[in-house]
Amino acid sequence: MCGLVGIMDMRGQRTIDREVLHRMNETQHHRGPDEASIYTEPGVGFGHRRLSVIDIASGLQPMGNEDGSVMVCYNGEIYNYRELTVELLALGHQFRTRSDTEVIVHAWEEWGAACVQRFRGMFAFGLWDRKQQTLFLARDRMGVKPLYYAMLPDGFLAFGSELKALRSLPGLPRAIDPQAVEDYFAYGYVPEPRTIYRGALKLAPGFTLTQVVGAAPAEPRRYWDVPFKPHAPMSQQVAAEELVARLRDAVKVSLVADVPLGAFLSGGVDSSAVVAMMAGLGGAPVNTCSIAFKDPAFDESRYAAQVAAQYRTRHHSGSVDTDDYGLLDTLAGLYDEPYADSSAIPTYRVCQLARQRVTVALSGDGGDENLAGYRRYRYAMAEHSVRGRIPSSLRQPLFGALGRYYPKADWAPRMFRAKTTFEALARDLVEGYFHGVTIMSDAMRAQLFSPSFRAGLQGYRALDVMRGHATGAPTDDPLSLIQYLDMKTYLPGDILTKVDRASMAHALEVRVPLLDHELVEWISGLPAGMKLQGGEGKYIFKKSLEAHLPHDILYRKKMGFAVPLAGWFRGPLRERVREALLGPLLADTGMFNTGYLRELVEQHQCGRRDYSAPIWTLLMFEAFLRKEAAA
Repeated sequence: MCGLVGIMDMRGQRTIDREVLHRMNETQHHRGPDEASIYTEPGVGFGHRRLSVIDIASGLQPMGNEDGSVMVCYNGEIYNYRELTVELLALGHQFRTRSDTEVIVHAWEEWGAACVQRFRGMFAFGLWDRKQQTLFLARDRMGVKPLYYAMLPDGFLAFGSELKALRSLPGLPRAIDPQAVEDYFAYGYVPEPRTIYRGALKLAPGFTLTQVVGAAPAEPRRYWDVPFKPHAPMSQQVAAEELVARLRDAVKVSLVADVPLGAFLSGGVDSSAVVAMMAGLGGAPVNTCSIAFKDPAFDESRYAAQVAAQYRTRHHSGSVDTDDYGLLDTLAGLYDEPYADSSAIPTYRVCQLARQRVTVALSGDGGDENLAGYRRYRYAMAEHSVRGRIPSSLRQPLFGALGRYYPKADWAPRMFRAKTTFEALARDLVEGYFHGVTIMSDAMRAQLFSPSFRAGLQGYRALDVMRGHATGAPTDDPLSLIQYLDMKTYLPGDILTKVDRASMAHALEVRVPLLDHELVEWISGLPAGMKLQGGEGKYIFKKSLEAHLPHDILYRKKMGFAVPLAGWFRGPLRERVREALLGPLLADTGMFNTGYLRELVEQHQCGRRDYSAPIWTLLMFEAFLRKEAAA
């Protein structure tokens, strides 16, 4: 696991400034503290920070082929590199190392851009082919590893593992993108391919970009998508047995490493399943790490301890105070752009704990998106069922009116929040799902933004992100469609971003076997009824694990890494909230309706409404602006 940077002259062979390249590289020192290297030739330069995991002695990057005409800098792990090495050796290629990095070089020589189709793993890389005068950028299928790039006004193309590497470039246009701001206050993150800056982009999961010197600026090209291709009919028992076999294989291929390796163990279904498979594959006890919360309302540590005891792991548990809000400014620096998932706090702490014991940790991320584990899927399908029974000509005006006039009840259990349900029922499936997952609804954002900022959006809505993905979706099954939407937005934009930055802040590599693309492809072909059945999410997954995990682990209520924001904002962070939201920094942007900001703060702090999620989102945006002002 590493950090990479690069600069290419799209117009010719201008000299690459090594000092600029070095500065970019050092912004990512945390991603690779073991080694650093810079490589330049006319028209191109690469930089790399290395966290040594495979072939520690000879895996230094950037790495080239025999004559140096092909160079690569890379972040990730190609789990099937040994099999590919054998195949490439048989085709006449010569290897000087036993690293997965060198496989990429020879795979490009043999198969060109199609090489990414052969890789099983998580990766982001930049490759330069001098003979073809071509830069090739690639990102793994699910977006586990990040890759940012910018085509600069002076004709250079720059890229890096984190946005801070590009932000260090003097020529990067850093004007804030209004559409990214609209997206952020809807989703809580900036979805691919946008970044907060107009002048920089993310390479989306499953895409490559091929830029030839002298050619027009290239557009990214998709090389993979979740297929959702139905399998031939199979019984529940057959499906369950094959699911466990495929999960075991995905975990097995994720265990390749020359350094200490372990796993996160929250006590939830997904991380427990990964640990169960790991324990069955090796002779030595598995190293497991979990975080305990001092507030029992948020603490799952007893479940983690139960699984650890069952599989006799070497279990390490740390404790997080529910008032661990001192990380707020740290998080703003880690994520480089506004990012509002407050569970980044405990994620940061569990990565910190894990790094004390291991260099690589497996996680259970991706199970909810793959297997329909979120409660919101259940609600969305119930709402979709109601929509199907009422003609749209009646449904939209009826539920639209009820949604407008029914009182809001944030404090009540979801089943009594009829306003939200009515508003969702007035919409179609995609808009209803979008409405259900937004941090701030369309109506709230309309009040949040100033008239001039809204006018500048020129009709753009954050919903357009999901609409675009839905238009190209490979399925028309309603459950599969909303899973697909999450795989394109929430999974890479929130979940995987959170884990990548939190782990790499501690030079910890995190692997996600539930997002192995072969496993994802197979699961996507299962009938929707095997994933969500009778209100039970991950139905077939839980059934398949009954021989491996206790009933109370599989079927207890999902908790997650919750953070007590509401209490923070009425207590220890009360003044911080007022200073941030009502101070000059947000007001001076001209983006916000300052009267509405005051209303959010007053209504929340007097206990009349729970605006903790919107306030946290604003707090993190203000922290980003402060970092920008200081840069």
